[in-house]
Amino acid sequence: MREDYAATVDGTPIPRESVAAFLNAGSTPPSRGAGNRATSHHGAARADRQRRRWATQVVITDELARRACARRSLAPPDDVLPMQLLTVPETDIADLGSIIAAALSHSPAARALLADLEHEQDIPEAAVRDYYDRNQDRFLTPDALRRGVDPYGEPATSDIQPYGHVRHGIERDLRRAAARRAFFNWLDRARADIEYAEGHEHPGDPSHPDHEHRH
Repeated sequence: MREDYAATVDGTPIPRESVAAFLNAGSTPPSRGAGNRATSHHGAARADRQRRRWATQVVITDELARRACARRSLAPPDDVLPMQLLTVPETDIADLGSIIAAALSHSPAARALLADLEHEQDIPEAAVRDYYDRNQDRFLTPDALRRGVDPYGEPATSDIQPYGHVRHGIERDLRRAAARRAFFNWLDRARADIEYAEGHEHPGDPSHPDHEHRH
């Protein structure tokens, strides 16, 4: 692979400049844990490598999402806004991992694909009802919350919001969670055959010595 490429996707090169531009725009992985702390020249070099590898994954995810959108007849790449510098919510990082959270935050194509996957999810009524029955501690009425009712102390039926009042919200949340799982699975398959240039491998790839399991 030529040195001016960070990776190839189905034989198509991803220029190193695309990764550098993403980093130069101010994008950086969240510093959670000692792995991103540069306390020496060696530590600074390692942190730079990990930032580059992290950014490569975000750029590649955007490219893969653009291709998936084209196949699905969603907004084609030329009609999708370029990746922008946006804040990545900490809650999304915790739920999704920093690479996917950043990709969804920065890439309109990734968001369009996730939205399309969400429309495809079929949540059975039985699943919605089961969630309600197993998690009634989450559905205390506003009055019960004001009175400080213990959600784990077998609250009275009148202290629980009726199923019909919360059903739509439960279904929406289950559909969103299912779409995220579908997005994870799609991304795992889509990047299986990607070839990386040295220094641009996935930050969690155990084949390089300073890999990180945390994404």
